[in-house]
Amino acid sequence: MSHDTIIQLPIEDIVGERFGRYSKYIIQERALPDVRDGLKPVQRRILYAMHHDRNHFDKAYRKSAKTVGLVIGNYHPHGDRSVYDAMVRMSQDWKYNMPLIDMQGNNGSIDDDPAAAMRYTEARLSKISHSLLENIDEDVVPFVLNFDDTEWEPSVLPARYPNLLINGSTGIAAGYATNIPPFNLKEVMDAAIFRLHNPESNVDDIMTFIQGPDFPTGAIIQGKEGIRDILTKGRGRVVVRAKTEIVENKTMKQIVITELPYEVIKSNVVKKIDELRFTKANQGFGDVMDVRDESDRNGLRIVIDCKRDADAESILNLFYKQTELQVYYNANMVAIVDQRPQVCGVLEILDAYLEFRQEIVLNRSKHRYAQKEKRIHILEGLMKATSILDEIIAIIRASNNRGESRDNIMEAFGFTHEQASAIVDLQLYRLSSTDINALRDEFAKLANEMDYLETVIKHKEMLNSLIIKEFQEVRDTFEVPRRSVIENEISNLEVDHLSLISNEQVMLTLTRNGYLKRVSLRSYGSSQKEIFALNEDDRIVLSSEVETTDYLVYTTTKGRYGILLVHEIEEARWRDIGSHMTQYMKLDPEEKIISAFTLKSFDTHMFVVTTSAQGMIKKTAIADLEVKRTNRLYDIMKLGKDDVLIDTSIAYEHDHLMIVTRLGQLIRIDLADVNPIGVRAKGVIGIKVRVGDRAVAAGIFHDETEVVIMSERGQFKRMKQDEIPVHNRATLGSSIMKTVKSNPHYVQDVVIAKLQDDIFIYNDHLAIVLVKDVPLMGVDATFSNVTSEAGFTILHPRIHVPVVAIPQNAEITHTEPLKFDI
Repeated sequence: MSHDTIIQLPIEDIVGERFGRYSKYIIQERALPDVRDGLKPVQRRILYAMHHDRNHFDKAYRKSAKTVGLVIGNYHPHGDRSVYDAMVRMSQDWKYNMPLIDMQGNNGSIDDDPAAAMRYTEARLSKISHSLLENIDEDVVPFVLNFDDTEWEPSVLPARYPNLLINGSTGIAAGYATNIPPFNLKEVMDAAIFRLHNPESNVDDIMTFIQGPDFPTGAIIQGKEGIRDILTKGRGRVVVRAKTEIVENKTMKQIVITELPYEVIKSNVVKKIDELRFTKANQGFGDVMDVRDESDRNGLRIVIDCKRDADAESILNLFYKQTELQVYYNANMVAIVDQRPQVCGVLEILDAYLEFRQEIVLNRSKHRYAQKEKRIHILEGLMKATSILDEIIAIIRASNNRGESRDNIMEAFGFTHEQASAIVDLQLYRLSSTDINALRDEFAKLANEMDYLETVIKHKEMLNSLIIKEFQEVRDTFEVPRRSVIENEISNLEVDHLSLISNEQVMLTLTRNGYLKRVSLRSYGSSQKEIFALNEDDRIVLSSEVETTDYLVYTTTKGRYGILLVHEIEEARWRDIGSHMTQYMKLDPEEKIISAFTLKSFDTHMFVVTTSAQGMIKKTAIADLEVKRTNRLYDIMKLGKDDVLIDTSIAYEHDHLMIVTRLGQLIRIDLADVNPIGVRAKGVIGIKVRVGDRAVAAGIFHDETEVVIMSERGQFKRMKQDEIPVHNRATLGSSIMKTVKSNPHYVQDVVIAKLQDDIFIYNDHLAIVLVKDVPLMGVDATFSNVTSEAGFTILHPRIHVPVVAIPQNAEITHTEPLKFDI
């Protein structure tokens, strides 16, 4: 090859031009339906091939493989699988409102079972397909040559009804996708008739006829606004929910599902329900005993057995949320209009179809008029010939052949070529008086029919009247009751999670580094209770016997809090470390858990009091902590730069808060003087902290009598709470220990308790220090050794506070002390 013949082009230009041609092809000739007949090319070719082969609804079935061969060989040079798959889909009554193919044999199922191979199934056109192909031989639609120029095929089918709306369509092209829902045939035909009568009507007028999509699987469609968007803009979203019924008998409650959302696979739904029953029994599905698919030839039926005392409504709502019993249907009505893809509302689709149908009926009328005109012309010749029959016979007898006879008759009597041909071909018995009268009757009939056709051709009102009459015939012949129920509002799925949880006592532990676990009392009872499973440098923040219906509330060093339902926490053995908090929500790597407590309810008069290392405090109503989403952290206290949260405590309105700093400054504040503020606020100054000092511990005085302070060396001292004065907020407070410059003590923790209480400490095992064994010392004393244990931390008895709801109009007193568990 000479270098002079090589054309050099940038690869971008070549690829762009080739991809542009490919995109144009798959948009126009493969993936998107035509707005006029609602069909993609492969579907149109299948229907036309069956029609051309006389494979009609009133004839015997024929092998599907034969039809696939005809389509591939004559019209659609692609894979046989794609052609057969399109045939199968057009025969499935759970995907098409009005199936276009009547298939005999296994054509798949709503369980997504594949159809039998094409050599085993038989098919023919369905009855309604006749309305799509009717009059196709009367020059009503343009025909084009096929891929090898050996056959002619229609570029569109005549379509006596708006198939695109009635059966819908789905497809993905290059840069375009379509998802058109099916609508009810009667509603669409009534809307088409109304639109033809009232071309200026609007969507509100059309919605008096078309309520919304009507899926072949029925179900419930929710969201009137979404339906309006679909009808108006061609794009919109609705909720499609399974149709269910709750049946109650003596031994159990049953949730019976009789209809599923459109294009949801039944076997997947049953499998998912059964999976939830086993894997998430502790998250609301524990009352589900069994699920069965009882579907048969009479219809779909899925039965979920629940315990007799189960909250079946909440269980059903959970299934709506976590399975395909409820799905969103997103309509995107893209169709080919004038060879271009276009998003169409229902009015645009109806208008395009009606314009097309007017053209079809007009072309048909012109074709029929021309055919009748030709016949009348011949009848005129035949009737004229009867009056000169003897002369015609003589001319024919004198001629040598048919052509000479025709030419001689034309020359002698002035007949046209068509008339002369008909006279020559006339059989002699037709010349009886009876048949001559029949010719006259036929002539009169044809003349009347031509007058009617001429009226239809020239007057648009008569044309529309004829179209409406044919629409009414289709509507009355194929009318199907609406399957899908329309509901204006989208139901709010209210789930009473607590009613779905089987309440039981469990042990719950949470560590500073964020490891938590839920342990059954059986596992806890058979283990060494005094030993916790901890990673190195970790410590226990909460360890308590709680109920699975409790809420776990915890706070972090960054001033954030989170909420978990106890039953949602992964179950483990007592000797297991447990799962990390990041399994439930996102924690920053340096973020630590500093405090935790459990609640029965957020409906209470109690407050949560937070304290930071820089001496800031904040009082917030526990009711303000309640949130709907439990998979993220929320702010409980806005912290300043380099500040961290050190303590979270539960208190009543008139309790006292005590804060202790590392250098031994203590402040006691009446919480009645601190106004409650919201969770997003920063807080106020509780104690003024000197340079080089910081707050290390805090606690709540309720009716306790003793204050036990622990130094960093593991030594203790005890003071009477009566000896600690109430200070004004935002002061330095008072000193509680003697300062020894040569060997200083630093405060590490504080415990507020009663004289008969125990202090639980932990290093690698659990140990007890009695409050009464801690020496009572004055503010000018240091600390004393009380235990031989070393390197331990205190497990606070206040880590589990059962908060109980108090009526809003009740008087708050302190006669009932708070109860603490360890």
